[in-house]
Amino acid sequence: MATRPAEGLLARMTLRKTVEQIQRETQASELKRTLSAANLVFLGIGCIIGAGIFVRTGNAAALHAGPAVLISFVVAGVICGLAGLCYAELSSTLPVSGSAYTYSYTTIGEFAAWVMGALLLLEYGLAASVVAVGWSGYVVSLLRDYGIIIPIELTGPSGHAIMQNGAAVLGANGAPLTYLFNLPAFLICALLGALLVVGVSESAKVNNAIVVVKMGVIIAFILIVGWFVIQNFGTLKANWDPFIPPPSGEKGEFGWSGIMRAASIVFFAYIGFEAVSTAGQEAKNPARDMPIGIIGSLIVCTVIYMLVSVTMTLIVNYKLLNVPDPVAVAVDALGPQWSWFAKIIKIGAIVGLTSVVLVLMYGQTRIFYTMARDGLLPRVFATVHPRFKTPWVNTILVAMIVAAAAGFFDINTLGDMTSVGTLAAFGIVCLTVVWLRRTHPDLPRGFRVPLYPVLPILGILFCFGLIFSIETRVLMFFLWYSIGAIVLYFVYGMHNSRLYKGLDEIEGKDMGEYVAPVGEQP
Repeated sequence: MATRPAEGLLARMTLRKTVEQIQRETQASELKRTLSAANLVFLGIGCIIGAGIFVRTGNAAALHAGPAVLISFVVAGVICGLAGLCYAELSSTLPVSGSAYTYSYTTIGEFAAWVMGALLLLEYGLAASVVAVGWSGYVVSLLRDYGIIIPIELTGPSGHAIMQNGAAVLGANGAPLTYLFNLPAFLICALLGALLVVGVSESAKVNNAIVVVKMGVIIAFILIVGWFVIQNFGTLKANWDPFIPPPSGEKGEFGWSGIMRAASIVFFAYIGFEAVSTAGQEAKNPARDMPIGIIGSLIVCTVIYMLVSVTMTLIVNYKLLNVPDPVAVAVDALGPQWSWFAKIIKIGAIVGLTSVVLVLMYGQTRIFYTMARDGLLPRVFATVHPRFKTPWVNTILVAMIVAAAAGFFDINTLGDMTSVGTLAAFGIVCLTVVWLRRTHPDLPRGFRVPLYPVLPILGILFCFGLIFSIETRVLMFFLWYSIGAIVLYFVYGMHNSRLYKGLDEIEGKDMGEYVAPVGEQP
């Protein structure tokens, strides 16, 4: 049932897995439809709340938007809502594993799937590095509370000046001191990589407990810090003067351009809502429950993010928030009498962020695994360990990439790389909806994006438009990264694709004859 090779380069690049094949491979699914709209909302909240609010909010406020970062959260939430509706339609039409990679392979073609795979490395792999750097910041802060001091040179990105209270730390010779390496961030990635090789089975109870911890920490922060702000508003309101700092003259530094630049940063805080779209096969009523789950969770998280940003930028001047642990900085501002609460907040953040790093690294290994099974990456990356039953080779590679990035690069650069990759991926997902509507208009869809084609087109424009608010050096990295990925496709992926050879994932099976048995993944 595969689309057989045709003449010409364009025909080769648009070779697709057929929709019928994908649907046949999953039609015998044994998953039960047990998830209600409320279940999906909580699932989305649990996946969204995490790294972004604990890590990147401070950077966005300090460097770009000031207190107006709360407007940035609204902008980013609206864009994610447009992409989320498109994910909902695709997940109800193509209920398969592999997420956006498989959607692209089935609709636009193999080259688009390859590009999506490369973008997902930025979304999952580098996102794990960002979270690890934030995790490091909270661990260093918590250990300091107990009198355990990690040498400051081993807690930041290589070559960057060591900053304290907004000023560079000077050495004995009067020159700024620089970081050597972020050791805690490197170690947590290496440790979790080893854990993934051995195999991790997370129960629903453990996941629910982590979600409760994260939500408890955020709500406690809003209530206690918010109460403190209200009690001292007469003094603290000066931190909101001005609410929108005047533009500095540089691109994306304050003013309205800074708000949009900050939106591209806090966009990171919404990564994870795709988990709702992957639950399409288990929703009781996908047509009704999927949009409620996606949009409902995005609205709840947007409100929570706005409340956090309000309290954070009132209790601490936004200029002091360019740190990997902004929530810890805000809590420390309550004073020494609240040190017990600060410790609870930091412990909760560490627990939540550890889970996020693990899940992101896990997701990246499975994307590589799927691509290797399709022949687009070397088959060794689909090698399963005989004892642990995990894709151990590609897990080790992912752990090395994530750990090195977390150890050597600064959080702002890593976060921007993640955002640009994610925005591009979401833009392609919106395009995929349009493509599938035109090429397969009669396919049964559990959910349809309303106001088609206006909302998908707005999603495409907003996603790619927000990319260009990111600073030029990151865009240049993204350009060279994309060129490298494309070259690799023409050098390796194109010639080794199992779809091109008419083979399925199982050696020797012809796609035209092979029907996936129950439970086998595409």
